[in-house]
Amino acid sequence: MSYAVIQTGGKQYKVKSGEILKIEKLADSKPETKIEFKEVLAYGDDKIIEVGSPTVSGAKVEAELVKSGKNRTVLIFKKRRRHNSRRKNGHRQEYSMIKINKIFSKDGKVLSEAEKRAAPIKKKEATAKEQKK
Repeated sequence: MSYAVIQTGGKQYKVKSGEILKIEKLADSKPETKIEFKEVLAYGDDKIIEVGSPTVSGAKVEAELVKSGKNRTVLIFKKRRRHNSRRKNGHRQEYSMIKINKIFSKDGKVLSEAEKRAAPIKKKEATAKEQKK
């Protein structure tokens, strides 16, 4: 199974094709948008690994934006005792959920590709066929 280490939002992620990740919010906020990560720090599989210094030039990871949203609220509560002083604040971090589609090597070959999802069978059609029998 091939994997790659990418850098985005000041963090590093080890990704595999077909994987769904929650990362820092990206500028593109429309779902179904294709995204390319060109900051690939390393890629490889079980046998070989290619490590960059600091990045592997020419290697890229192609992903698709699934959705954007906000995490749960983190409460910040500060109290200064015996001063009748308190402060309550909240924060919701924005994120982007992406699905990794393809991992490309430095010479442009596709190392791994996500499997295409088959269209789900509608339940109404299946139950209608069973009732006719």
